[in-house]
Amino acid sequence: MIMGGFMIYKENIKSNNITMSNDCITLGRKAPDFTASSTQGPITLSQFNGKWVVLFYEPGDFYSVTTSELVAYTQLYPEFERRNVQLIGVTIDSNLADIEWVLDINQHLGVSIPFPIISDRNAEIAMLYDVVSPDRVYEVSVRDVFIISPNRYILAIIAYPLSCGLNIYEILRVIDSLQVTENYNLYTPSNWMPGSALIAPVPNTVEEATQRWNNQEDLGLDCGMWYYCFKYLNSDNAAEGIS
Repeated sequence: MIMGGFMIYKENIKSNNITMSNDCITLGRKAPDFTASSTQGPITLSQFNGKWVVLFYEPGDFYSVTTSELVAYTQLYPEFERRNVQLIGVTIDSNLADIEWVLDINQHLGVSIPFPIISDRNAEIAMLYDVVSPDRVYEVSVRDVFIISPNRYILAIIAYPLSCGLNIYEILRVIDSLQVTENYNLYTPSNWMPGSALIAPVPNTVEEATQRWNNQEDLGLDCGMWYYCFKYLNSDNAAEGIS
């Protein structure tokens, strides 16, 4: 079933004469706009300008790992709403298949999917976002997540193999990190979790580095070295993070 679905998908790419763009999708690029059919009616990416967007690509409907991801996204949907995030799923199946899948999940698992699932049967969105390319083996690398800023720039890209379900908590953590940087101009260290220490950006001049090192306490910094300084947000401006 999986192989058959992808073979149809590849034939659709060929029959529609879709070619790869010379503009590779990378961090910091403007997210390509699109209009598509979804389980909640026609949607356009630009209609969500002003909100963060998590655009996630799935290999197809009725797969066990993919179904577990939709359930997990739904269980944590209030956390995405709290962060002003719009979830948008994309599959290679038809709109009718997407609708049947959503209804099936509701009927058998009691889970109502609150976000739209887009049908990308002709691979148009896949081509826009480089989900399909000559260098990728679709059968083993198809779970892509794009985190898009409110002004529609791609700030994070996460790719998982077919066999490995997404860690939805990690997606929330990345969103928290991006929002902390946007709001406070602070970075997040390795294994950072909301509420823990943040890292101050590296100084750009010798003067800035000297002032930082000599005035750590006044600046609210804890520096091990002039370029390695931690800072805690106080209770008045701390990021809420995952509850």
